[in-house]
Amino acid sequence: MLFLGPFYSWIAGRMASTVNHWPLIRLIVYSVDKTILYALIFIALRIIWLLFKRDRPRWSHELALLVFVTYLILLLALTVFRGAHLYYPWDIHPDWGRSTNVINLRPLAGSLQLFHATSRLDFYYQTFGNVLWFMPLGLLWPTLGRWGHRWFGTAVFSLALSLSIECWQFLLATGIADIDDVIFNFVGGMVGYAVYQLLRGAIRMFRHTRT
Repeated sequence: MLFLGPFYSWIAGRMASTVNHWPLIRLIVYSVDKTILYALIFIALRIIWLLFKRDRPRWSHELALLVFVTYLILLLALTVFRGAHLYYPWDIHPDWGRSTNVINLRPLAGSLQLFHATSRLDFYYQTFGNVLWFMPLGLLWPTLGRWGHRWFGTAVFSLALSLSIECWQFLLATGIADIDDVIFNFVGGMVGYAVYQLLRGAIRMFRHTRT
């Protein structure tokens, strides 16, 4: 851990033995630490690219791009590249011979099982958590280009990213490849897109009333 090591040690000494879902908190801290590193790398590469192009940047676009890329890095750190053993690209070692029997292709079967479990926290995270995690995608993606303004573009991107996450979770054994995740992620992306369109309409109406 490069940036949040002291913070992690501090909260671990106070919460690790008292919080029931400490592994989730640990995952979040590790993911944020990785996000800081790769966001800084993206900023450096983006600055080099802009200097090479010698174009005058639109700072609103650059800010939106930075927020979107940072969100993607955090999302991938939380879902795919989990734990201290997956920090750098050379740490990635896919298991190409893993059995596909572990993949759940029955829609909502896993979610219903979690719903009837003793604790429903995993069910809430499986459903609402996946929806909430993909809402920023539907909200931010349309701000980056004309193609993203269309619902179809956001739908394709949400579906492609969700399927990619499930495939990498399967290959790296860092999560359970589940069709339910794809469904809820897709729903989250489209809900985010609906929020984007509502905000866009509200801004247009506000500007119209002021003219």
